[in-house]
Amino acid sequence: MIESIIAFLLILSVSSVTYIITRKLVCKPLVSEEKSSMYACGEKINSEKLVVTVTSYKYLIFFVIIDSPALILAFAATALEMINPFHLLIYLIIILVADFLLLGGY
Repeated sequence: MIESIIAFLLILSVSSVTYIITRKLVCKPLVSEEKSSMYACGEKINSEKLVVTVTSYKYLIFFVIIDSPALILAFAATALEMINPFHLLIYLIIILVADFLLLGGY
């Protein structure tokens, strides 16, 4: 257990130092009017006229919340002799409660 913690802290510190050093060494790009303008399919777009509506975000949230536990449980079922079924049941109940909260409590 101690080795895992030391390895995690070592990897975290090396990656943090690498990030800080490379952030200072990298050249910052110059921002121009041409590069910051909206561009789609070869045409310049006026950003004031661009309206994006997101109407199916709930379906995406439901998909992620319902599909992810199914994948996790499928992998967990292969190692069922090592996993306590009570913990899996608690996990499923938490997911069911989250789904009901997203539906608005219906």
